Amino acid sequence: MKEKVVIQICMGSSCFSRGNNKTLKVIQHYLKEHGLEGDVVLKGNHCFGDCSKGPVVKINERLYENINSDNILEILEHTFN
Repeated sequence: MKEKVVIQICMGSSCFSRGNNKTLKVIQHYLKEHGLEGDVVLKGNHCFGDCSKGPVVKINERLYENINSDNILEILEHTFN
């Protein structure tokens, strides 16, 4: 059995107001569109500790900074293909 991919999205006020509210919707849509919902654990996090580099998303053990709705699609494509 394949291990699930863990996607943690920062929902702290700085990251959320700077775009992670939109990024969350993009991630959810991508997972649904590609039938990946069962392969992923998607959860919100309060803070990863460096708000100045946000919005932040962590996939498995890799932290991605300065995330927006465009570059998250590239990251998801790379992660799942």
